[in-house]
Amino acid sequence: MKIPFSNKQILTVSGIVVGVALVLFLSVSVVPNILVTLTKATVSEKVVVSNSYMIGQKILARADGEDKCIVNVFLLDKNGRGVVGKTVELTGMEGIVGLNPKTDNMGKITFEMTSKVAGQYKLSANTAGGQLTQTVTVTFR
Repeated sequence: MKIPFSNKQILTVSGIVVGVALVLFLSVSVVPNILVTLTKATVSEKVVVSNSYMIGQKILARADGEDKCIVNVFLLDKNGRGVVGKTVELTGMEGIVGLNPKTDNMGKITFEMTSKVAGQYKLSANTAGGQLTQTVTVTFR
């Protein structure tokens, strides 16, 4: 009885089967653990100001009192994980509104601001651990 496949074809198919099995194993066991580790926030950790940062999500708006600039502040611990339940004060202009009163499970708190006066405003973030060294400038035109 003759086998309709060559040894080379059988080895190729075997390699593909093993490769697919390996990818499935990694996707089920390793990847979810990595994602959980990277996104896990801490509840009781102390904020490390030098690890924390702020970033402008939208830093240019019309000076019409309605168009909004948006700034996010991320409070992180010594391991770079978000710290939950902390408050942040954003200063540098009038009309800053915090969209959430405390940091979420990523250590993030979002602010939006409007202005009827054209100009640039340098914003600073303060928390119980001190002032973040980074600032964000928003512009209203």
